[in-house]
Amino acid sequence: QRHLVESGGGLVQPGGSLRLSCAASGFRLDYYGIRWFRQAPGKEREEISCINGNGGNTTYADSVKGRFTISRDNAKNTVYLQMNSLNSEDTAVYYCHAHKKVFLVDFDYWGQGTQVTVSS
Repeated sequence: QRHLVESGGGLVQPGGSLRLSCAASGFRLDYYGIRWFRQAPGKEREEISCINGNGGNTTYADSVKGRFTISRDNAKNTVYLQMNSLNSEDTAVYYCHAHKKVFLVDFDYWGQGTQVTVSS
């Protein structure tokens, strides 16, 4: 069964750091574009970062630019989100999403989410 598994969330103090992992199970992440999203209580899901299949191109939402870094290790079949200088507004459930299109067929997978809470 193909799915994504996020890990690395938890409780961290303001100014702290966490590294989230998104591991694929049952399939290879090579050639998949990976996006990280987050959803805070009462807010819409927000796309915060994206990385292409070979890791050569990355994008970030303004809200996390300069603090978060997305990377991937295709040999480990895992994508990471390094989060630094965390603040209370980063509190949310974080999800990863994998997508690729082969001819006209879309392949999409979501993880179950990992909770990040920034609080003193």
